[in-house]
Amino acid sequence: MAQRSFLVRALWFVLVGWWLTPVLINIAWLLNVTIVLIPLGIKLINLVPTALSLAEPRGLDAPESGRGQTNLLVRAVYFVFVGWWLSWIWANVAAFLAVTIIGLPVAFWMFNRLPYVTSLYRFHG
Repeated sequence: MAQRSFLVRALWFVLVGWWLTPVLINIAWLLNVTIVLIPLGIKLINLVPTALSLAEPRGLDAPESGRGQTNLLVRAVYFVFVGWWLSWIWANVAAFLAVTIIGLPVAFWMFNRLPYVTSLYRFHG
């Protein structure tokens, strides 16, 4: 996909991204709470940076994505007891910071760590 210009990304943020991101976050967490729809919820979580500013979507299908990851059972237990509620708070705080403009850099930092806060998933590369 072609890299989008800063102007296009800024316009997207001002017109759409600031309100679409909290909607996407909360839909994702409603899906995650159902347990059955967790895969769809996780896909939506990974689209948060794209919804906010048209950033390139993160891929989870890299061949080496399993290297250096926390054990899947540990990640599942973490998600059930901590990840689902902590990541909801984390993402909504980040969405609030994004609309304050001055908090935008912190919001991007938080959104980029959202998969880890949710399920201890680490992106490589």
